[in-house]
Amino acid sequence: MLVHIVADYGPSGDLAFAEVAQRLLTVIPDAQFTFIPVGPFDTLAAGFVNAQLALTDGPRDRVVFHNVAPRRDETDPRQANEGERFTVAEAPNGALVVGPNSGHSLAFLREEAALAYLDVPAAGSQFRSRDFLPAAVGRLTSGDRSVVLDAIPLDSVPGIPADVVAYTDGYGNLKTTHTGAPAANGERVLVRVGHATTTAIVSDGTFSVPEGELAFAAGSSGWPLRAGGQRTLFELFLRGGSAAARLGHPTPGTPVLITVPS
Repeated sequence: MLVHIVADYGPSGDLAFAEVAQRLLTVIPDAQFTFIPVGPFDTLAAGFVNAQLALTDGPRDRVVFHNVAPRRDETDPRQANEGERFTVAEAPNGALVVGPNSGHSLAFLREEAALAYLDVPAAGSQFRSRDFLPAAVGRLTSGDRSVVLDAIPLDSVPGIPADVVAYTDGYGNLKTTHTGAPAANGERVLVRVGHATTTAIVSDGTFSVPEGELAFAAGSSGWPLRAGGQRTLFELFLRGGSAAARLGHPTPGTPVLITVPS
């Protein structure tokens, strides 16, 4: 069983990742883990990663275990470390995505998977994803659906924010929520990311621009849509360098404005 752990615990070697993996092994003894850290409270990056891992090709027996829970669903003081309710998303390909309905963590799955709440305590521990969630994951992966409660109303899950940075990969490529080319292949466009401004070449393939040029192109990220077709996400790619560094290391959620010069 492949288990991806997506969380804002810190670097992939952080103790919290090890504690969660250790607890999951008690209920899924054959689990094989990958660890994907995102920034503190970064539900948008987590939501992107959740969809990219769950909706693309891979083994049917896989779980995306995510935990980015900033507890911002209520602004009043929280009792007993209460946080956002835990959920499960069941993708058409059989993948399970388990974690809190927090911020944009389910935004990319909103239209693509069946979403339901889980019978897991929302309060009682500061480290709920270690202490409470693994037992539910064990039941789900064994075929026990008694832990699945009512469906999540779609108005309780925000949609994908338009035209923003979604994720920065290890090469400094900026994955965005843009889904179409703003101009013909080879045309130069003006790019504004937050307060940074530069130009980029629209490309149908990220390596079709010269070394040192910034490209705006359909990247390697995206997934088939339940209604048919494919979601293709465009990215900013600096050949031979880091687009993130050139543009001031924008965080997920930073607006990406593309303008075609007149």
